[in-house]
Amino acid sequence: MIDRDAILKKDHVGVLIIGGGPAGLAAAAAARKAGVDDILIIERDRMLGGILNQCIHNGFGLHTFKEELTGPEYAARFISQIRDLEIPYLLNTMVLSITRDKRVTIIGSRTGIRTISADAIILAMGCRERSRGALSIPGYRPAGVYTAGTAQRLMNIEGYQIGKRVVILGSGDIGLIMARRMTLEGAKVLTVAELMPYSGGLKRNIVQCLNDYDIPLQLSHTVVNILGKERVEGVTIAEVDASRKPIPGTEVTYDCDTLLLSCGLLPENELTRMLSANMSPVTGGASVDDLLQTDVPGVFACGNVLHVHDLVDYVSEEAALAGENAAAYVSGTYGKGSSDPIDVVEISTDGGVRYTVPQRIHVSRMRDSVTVRFRVADVYRDKTIAVYRGERCLSRRKTRVLAPGEMEQVKLEKKDLLGLTAAEGLRVVLESDTV
Repeated sequence: MIDRDAILKKDHVGVLIIGGGPAGLAAAAAARKAGVDDILIIERDRMLGGILNQCIHNGFGLHTFKEELTGPEYAARFISQIRDLEIPYLLNTMVLSITRDKRVTIIGSRTGIRTISADAIILAMGCRERSRGALSIPGYRPAGVYTAGTAQRLMNIEGYQIGKRVVILGSGDIGLIMARRMTLEGAKVLTVAELMPYSGGLKRNIVQCLNDYDIPLQLSHTVVNILGKERVEGVTIAEVDASRKPIPGTEVTYDCDTLLLSCGLLPENELTRMLSANMSPVTGGASVDDLLQTDVPGVFACGNVLHVHDLVDYVSEEAALAGENAAAYVSGTYGKGSSDPIDVVEISTDGGVRYTVPQRIHVSRMRDSVTVRFRVADVYRDKTIAVYRGERCLSRRKTRVLAPGEMEQVKLEKKDLLGLTAAEGLRVVLESDTV
C-alpha cells in the first residue's frame, strides 16, 4: 500500500514525472516495470488522465490495446496500471520551478511549498491551444469566443451547451471533433474556415466529423471580424491570398452566437525553458537525442510537450521509451554520463520534411532500432521518404499522400549506423517518386 503521509514528506525521488496525462502515466508505468521503485507523478489537475478525460469520442487505443476506446476509457487503462503498480502521485499540485541539478519546487494544498530533488526527471506537461490573443483577430471581446479545447471541456465535463449557431476557425483535430460534437447536441455549425490551403487535422476526422454531417470546410479563409459587444452576433470570413492576407471583396458574414478557435497546439514548455534546455524552433519542444533525453543530463521529455502528436497511442509508445531510459539512467546501465560529441550525429531534413524527433543520435549507445517521427511542410503526392547516411541510401518508402496533419515515421537500425560520423551526416528527405 502507498503511504500517503510519506509521499507528502518526500524530499528526494528516483524518477520525478511532471504531468499525469497519457505521457506521464505511460512513462511512470514503464519506469516501474524497468525496475525503479521510487517514482512520483506531479499533476496540476484534480484527476489523472489529462486531456483524455474530456475526449469522450472513440478512436483511441487501436495501436496500444488493439481495440477502439473513448478517451476516458484509454486513460482508465493506464490509471489502473499506476494503481496496480502502486506508483504514488500528487494531484492539484503545481510545479513552480525546476533547476538543472534536478531540484523541483512544487505547491499544493496538501504539500504547501516544497522542493524535491530527483535522480531523473521526465517532462510530460502536454500542450496548450493558441488563444484569440495570439491570432490577432479584430473586433471586440464578446462572450461566445472559445478555444475548441475549452468548449470541449465545458460540454463534456461541466455539462454546458455553449452555443446554437457556430463558426469554427481552424481545422485542427479538436475543432473538427467539436464540429461533430456540437452538431450532435443540436447546434448548427455553419462553416469551418482554415487559413492554410490544407487541413491541419487527420483525414479521418474531416470525413467523420465534417463530410458525414454536411459541414463545409473553406480552405484559404480566415476570420477578419467578430461582430457584437456583449455576445457574439456574427463573424466575417474572407478568402486569403498566397501570402495569407485577406482578399478585399471576398468577405462573407455569418449570423452566429459562437466562434470556436482551433488554430494549432503549442507544447507547454515554460519549465523546459526554465532549465535553459536546448529547444527546437520548429516543434516548440526540447531538442532530444535517441534516448529522448534533453541536453540536460537526466532530464527526458515525451508526448505533446516534446512535439504535438496526432495519435495518443504514439504518445504512450514514446513515453514508455522515456520511462525505460530514465530508469536506465538512474540505474547507471544505459545512457548515463558521457555524451562524447564525436559520437553524436544530428539528423538533418530536406525536401519538405519540417523536423524530426529525435533530432540527434548517439550511435554507439543507441538501441537496436530507433523510431524517428516527423511532419511535412505541405501536402505532397507521389513522394518517396528516404533516409541517407552520407550519400548512401539506407531506406526508401513510396507514399501516395503526405500532409502536415499526419505524423510520419521511419525506423533507423543500429547495424546500418555503426561507425557513422558527424561528417557523413544522417538525413531524412522527401524525393520525387521517380527517383
